Amino acid sequence: MQRLLLASLVAAAAAAAPRRVAVTGAGGQTGQLAFRRMLARRDEFDPIGIVRNAQRRDELVEKGVPADNVRIADVTDADEILKALEGCEALLIGSSAKVATLEFDTGVIDPATGRPKLGFPKGQPYDVDWLGQRNQIDAAKTCGCAHVVICSSMGGTDPEHMLNGLGRDEGDPATKGNILQWKRKAEQYLIESGLTYTIIHPGGLVDKPGGCRELVVGVDDVMVEGEGTNTIPRDDVAETMVQSLRHEAFRNRSFDLRSKLEGGGEATSDFARLLAPLGGRNCDYALGKIPD
Repeated sequence: MQRLLLASLVAAAAAAAPRRVAVTGAGGQTGQLAFRRMLARRDEFDPIGIVRNAQRRDELVEKGVPADNVRIADVTDADEILKALEGCEALLIGSSAKVATLEFDTGVIDPATGRPKLGFPKGQPYDVDWLGQRNQIDAAKTCGCAHVVICSSMGGTDPEHMLNGLGRDEGDPATKGNILQWKRKAEQYLIESGLTYTIIHPGGLVDKPGGCRELVVGVDDVMVEGEGTNTIPRDDVAETMVQSLRHEAFRNRSFDLRSKLEGGGEATSDFARLLAPLGGRNCDYALGKIPD
C-alpha cells in the first residue's frame, strides 16, 4: 500500500512539474518573445533559452533572465546543440539565418539598383535553416523531446519568391540563398522524423503588440494572394508557438498564419480552436521545390 501511495505521489509531482522547453534563437526577436512568454508562466514551463554566444547570454541576463535558464550553443554544431538540449522535453525552433545589409567596396548601396543590398553576412540559410535545423531535430530525437515546434515563413510554395533571391550571389552556388526552400526541406525532415511536430508559417512579421488581433489560418500560401493583410505581430506568432505545446489540436500540424488588422475582428483567445477552420488539412509538401 505504501509503495502504491509513493508511486502515486511521484507520478502526481511529475505531472505537476513545469515542462522544460528549449527555445533556440532566444537572443533574437520572435524566439526571445516566445522564451519570455514561457518565463512568465513558471508554473507551467521551465524554459531554456539557447543563444549562440556569451554576448547574447549576457544581454539576456542583464535584462533579468536567470542565468540558469540560458545555454550557449551554435545550432550548426551538432555536438553543441545536443548538449544544450539535455533534459528538455520539447523544443521551439526560433533560429534562422538573419537578413542584413551587405557591405560593398562602394558602400552599402548596390550600384545595380541604387538600393541597399540585403543578404546573410552571419550565416547562409543552407547552414542555419537546413543543417542547423536538422541538427536540432536530430538532437531533439536523441534527447527524447516529445514535441518540436518550428517558426518558419509563408511563401514556401513559390521557388521564385523574393526571399529566395536574397543571398544568391554569396558563397557556394549550390547552397546560396533560397531561404524558403531550405526551411521547407527542414520542415519535411521534421515530419519524416517521427517526432510530434507543429510547423507555423507566419506572414510578414511586424513589431506590434500581440493579443489585439484576430488570427487567421490557412495552408499552401493561399493567403499570400488573399484579401486583407498578410502580416502578423511577432508577439502573436510567439504566443502561437507556446500555445502549440498546450493543445492537442496542434500536434502534427503544418499551417499558415496571419492576422486581421487591429479592430478588424475579435482578438483570438481560444487557441484550442484556432485550427478548426482547416478541418484537419495540413500544408502539402509536394508543392513548391525542395532541394536535394
